[in-house]
Amino acid sequence: MDGAGILGCMTVDPRTELSDFLRSRRARLSPDDVGLPQYGRARRVPGLRREELAQLAGVSVAYYTRLEQGNGRNVSTEVLDSIARALRLTDAERDYLGNLTRSKPQKKKAEPRATVRPALRHLLEGIAVPAYIGGRRTDILAWNPMAAALFGDWGRLAPRDRNWARLIFLRPEYQGLFVNWENKAADIVAFLRSDAACCSNDPELAALIGELSLKSELFRQLWAAHEVKEKSFGTKVLKHPLVGELTLSYETLRMPNEPGMFLSTYHAEPGTPSAEGLQLLANWGAGATPSVTTKA
Repeated sequence: MDGAGILGCMTVDPRTELSDFLRSRRARLSPDDVGLPQYGRARRVPGLRREELAQLAGVSVAYYTRLEQGNGRNVSTEVLDSIARALRLTDAERDYLGNLTRSKPQKKKAEPRATVRPALRHLLEGIAVPAYIGGRRTDILAWNPMAAALFGDWGRLAPRDRNWARLIFLRPEYQGLFVNWENKAADIVAFLRSDAACCSNDPELAALIGELSLKSELFRQLWAAHEVKEKSFGTKVLKHPLVGELTLSYETLRMPNEPGMFLSTYHAEPGTPSAEGLQLLANWGAGATPSVTTKA
């Protein structure tokens, strides 16, 4: 099948996603992990059996089987919480599970690329460290000159290419920018997974997943793993072509009343070589193309 065919048939079906997600989470647990006895007979599948998971969650096997087959209608919060505890889900995975049970296949409706309010753009301009505003589908919506100096001059890219998933999987220069690039790639896929549960009817998201599935073997492998994450905080090590290796901490702040939008900042510990490198980039980044308002 050619690229257009794959992009056209790619869908994000909440029922299929719910089924595959529960199976994958059950498969990663063993009886020892949850305090159940091991029996002598060989296990035909990895992980817990359905009846074992149902026992841990306090629901009937028939009920859990229907849920794992993608029938998530009328599931109470209490039952979802019990299943989440039994599966040892993270908070992000629990939210993802809840979104999947609430989602229903709908007519495809494009979710427009978010528009950043002028006040948020002014906030970006006043931040003295690399910072950008992101949105659903890993879109990059606005940024300050420091971010352009650190990550690349996004203003020279077409709006559709200002997207972390496309940058990480399709542009070799970004694979060289991040030390432990594979970890960054896995994070990006986990963020897309989270979006897929609440925006399953978005054709642009489906097209993005289809494009990356066609062009990247690693993306296909990571997508099949069903990992889910919310962007929060942590540390990244970058190998910048101008200033060398930088160890940076990042923080993520959700924008109130702006669904899916967040502010991400990167900073270095004062007095370190990484802080000196950022200062050099601040001087160089003054000439970067400023971010502009874009609409779908």
